[in-house]
Amino acid sequence: MPKLRVGFFNTIDCRPVAWGFLKGHHGDLFTPSQHAPTVLAKLLAQGNLDIALLPTADIPRIPGVRILRDICVAGRGESRGLILVSRDEPAAVTQVAVDPESSQGVTLLRLLWLERYGVELDLVPMRPDLERMLREHGAALLIGENAWRLEEGPYRIHSLGGDWEALTQLPCVAALWAVRAGVDLPDLSFYFKSSLRYGKSLQENLIREAAGEQGLDPAMVRRQLEDHLTYFLREVELRGLQELYRRMAKHGMIEAEPELTFLD
Repeated sequence: MPKLRVGFFNTIDCRPVAWGFLKGHHGDLFTPSQHAPTVLAKLLAQGNLDIALLPTADIPRIPGVRILRDICVAGRGESRGLILVSRDEPAAVTQVAVDPESSQGVTLLRLLWLERYGVELDLVPMRPDLERMLREHGAALLIGENAWRLEEGPYRIHSLGGDWEALTQLPCVAALWAVRAGVDLPDLSFYFKSSLRYGKSLQENLIREAAGEQGLDPAMVRRQLEDHLTYFLREVELRGLQELYRRMAKHGMIEAEPELTFLD
């Protein structure tokens, strides 16, 4: 049987769910690869990936995908994976330079400003160079390590996950494992749960490796992983996911709230 092609983005907040694949586990069954978040949805839709860790905002746009149960990447409180950096108060922001790799961040940012301020933001794709972004525009959207690496400065930092939780009282579900239509393997979810268990059991190794690669303080990485992120798709995370889709449909970002199909 051909190996199943598994794609994911290797930001630190997503590493625990992909840790087993990154370290070569079940290499007889899966071929792993890493891509920008916006590329993953295209590869899955085109049939160039069989399973992908997709931003939740992209899932309703791909017909026939099924979701693996019990696993997600979700923020809690003031998580730093998606941040808005501005010099002004949030209510004064109307134009934002955005990292074009984050469909999830763009969707969440649009929703928050529509819901809170009734403003449709002017979003300008730019390479994630904060100094230039803020020089040319009123605010900047950063994701992943570019967000984690940012130190305090003469600007305001807003955690979009924290803003979402404050608005909805629900966690912000950022990513799910999506399986392309027609792909099947007995006990498929077992291998993905195994990858997450491996990542959680060796979290200190993961933290040291990630912090060293990115030049980050290990204590900060540990604090984010332990205090501001969860990887288990439980009832409250499902409600957060449903609320995201409800508001996306309300504002015309998707045609209707999707009925997700979970792979049993």
